[in-house]
Amino acid sequence: MKRLALATLVVASPAAAQDLVYDFSHTWTCVGQAEAWQDKIACIGTSANLCMEDTPGGFSTVGMGGCLDREFQDWDAALNEAYGPLRIRYVAQDGEASEHITLTQADALRDMQRAWIDYRDAACDYERSKWQGGTGGGPAAISCMLQMTGEQALKLQSDLNFE
Repeated sequence: MKRLALATLVVASPAAAQDLVYDFSHTWTCVGQAEAWQDKIACIGTSANLCMEDTPGGFSTVGMGGCLDREFQDWDAALNEAYGPLRIRYVAQDGEASEHITLTQADALRDMQRAWIDYRDAACDYERSKWQGGTGGGPAAISCMLQMTGEQALKLQSDLNFE
């Protein structure tokens, strides 16, 4: 009965998803101001960290998971916003290229992205497994997803901006 009461308190905590103090612009501002690649990478997680600091209960398991997931979702959207136009560009460039090309840029991009998703998911499952079923496994896995997806989004954006 105590476990049920504790679970109810955690679910009803102030860090419920609708109460998060989250704004992705903190991360974008950091990335925009960074010049070196490693400085851009270091910006990943900025908004989630501020969310945890600014949200009452933000450092609870629920709060951490919510803040990390919000930034992960934003990075996932940024990744897709770069991938689509990059693939369209490569399809056009491949159409202009010689008929003797055996691997097109568009197909290589697609294949790389599919393999990367499988790798990311496996790597983050590994991070979760280190917690051996403990409550820290969820935040550990979503933190991994956030970091890896942010890095991939920045890479694809860099490729998109390279002409």
